[in-house]
Amino acid sequence: MSSTHWDRIFADTETERLGWFENDLSPTLERLAVLGSLEGKTVFLPGVGTSGLASSLLDQGATLVLNDISPEALRLLQAKVPADAPVTWLSQDISEPLPPALGGVDVWIDRAVLHFLTAESQIQRYFDNLRRVLKRGGHALFAEFARDGAIKCAGLDVHQYDASELAERLGPGFRVLERWNHVYHTPAGDARPYVYALFRRE
Repeated sequence: MSSTHWDRIFADTETERLGWFENDLSPTLERLAVLGSLEGKTVFLPGVGTSGLASSLLDQGATLVLNDISPEALRLLQAKVPADAPVTWLSQDISEPLPPALGGVDVWIDRAVLHFLTAESQIQRYFDNLRRVLKRGGHALFAEFARDGAIKCAGLDVHQYDASELAERLGPGFRVLERWNHVYHTPAGDARPYVYALFRRE
């Protein structure tokens, strides 16, 4: 993926008009609620963009690791987050190895990031990153384009998923807690079928 491509999108489009803008965070927050309190937990968002999810998680007492391939997206998000918030900021392609100094995380939340990785090598490195940093007893929550979902987004091809493929990609040691389908509607009103899946690392 190209940071230039994403920088242009975030610079030229208001957050509320982005095709993945989510005013209603309940599909994610309701599933996180089953994990109990996030107070003191470290949560990793591999492609945070300009999402309001970061502020919501901070309000719940979480420590965040916020990554995006786009420095422009992070610049815009930083303006919305208190300077003294417990946040580690990263800007890299999530299919490249994460910094060795990055410690373990309790929760990994991917909303509409993984499906932009289409090469097998990229997908494998993504899951290598997840397995390296997610603690045992930790949780991974995915929201990706479903098998009957979009085939392109933001001008790019995507890889569609179902919960079975996510489980296979994670490998042994992960147990699916919940899987469900959700139809997201873009700001323009278009329907986008998603698959959501929540896993626990045993």
